[in-house]
Amino acid sequence: MTTPIVQVKNLNKTIKGKQIIKNVNLEFYPGQITGFLGPNGAGKTTTIRMMTGLMHPTSGEVIINGASLQKNFEQAISNVGVIVENPEMYKYMSGYKNLQHFARMHHVSKSRIDEVVEQVGLQNRIHEKVKTYSLGMRQRLGLAQAMLHRPKFLILDEPTNGLDPAGIREFRMYLRKVAEEDNVAIVVSSHMLSEIELMVDRIAVIQNGQIIDIRELTDIKVSEYYIEVGQKEQFASVVGEQLKPKNNGFVVTISKEEVPTFVRKLVEDGIDIFTIQPITKRLEDQFIEMTGGGAIDAIR
Repeated sequence: MTTPIVQVKNLNKTIKGKQIIKNVNLEFYPGQITGFLGPNGAGKTTTIRMMTGLMHPTSGEVIINGASLQKNFEQAISNVGVIVENPEMYKYMSGYKNLQHFARMHHVSKSRIDEVVEQVGLQNRIHEKVKTYSLGMRQRLGLAQAMLHRPKFLILDEPTNGLDPAGIREFRMYLRKVAEEDNVAIVVSSHMLSEIELMVDRIAVIQNGQIIDIRELTDIKVSEYYIEVGQKEQFASVVGEQLKPKNNGFVVTISKEEVPTFVRKLVEDGIDIFTIQPITKRLEDQFIEMTGGGAIDAIR
């Protein structure tokens, strides 16, 4: 696998004699979007604060693009961009002047400002005042501002909060573009699990201060299939105990590898197949299974 941009190594945090974070190890890769999830009080906020230098770990280390956040803070943090919920901008200034203001802090060129403006699709409105922007446009301006200094690691807290469905889809598209074109490792935290499911490549789940699961969304194993057939009674007798009625068809429990043989047998038995499709568990269901039903929260 590609070398990780960020390595969180054996991170621990003790506050007032209580161990809040327990030996957390995480890696974040270029071009990949990771959802960081956890129930209330799981330690998500504390972990993220340590990853951004806002809190010192009791022990352990965060390596960002080869530099230790604990030993070489300025070099490490120069590779980090952050968007926290609704980005704060100077509303009486244009979007462009806002970006110019932030660009001066990082010695960013005009050509780089123009580049990120185009990347987030704001070129037609960038010279208008921010107070005239919709929430979705302000989110995109926040993304542009966070990307100005070409960070290798981008952390987003509730990036789609308050957006309508069209705005959410649009922001998701631009975020994917940033990850792939700039090869940025992105971490997103949100309580909107249905949106996280569409946005990320993998998830990392923390509970009681420990990482309990890290999984690629593409690695989810399918063990059930929904099927609609013509000769239902004959089909039921052929399949037997594997069968569960659902809507106008049935749910059968078989592995992906068994599907071709299963379909061939039905065809040989003269059964008409109208639909067969995999049933995957939603991220919400998986999260509840992993955490035992813990409620998810946003970073605060």
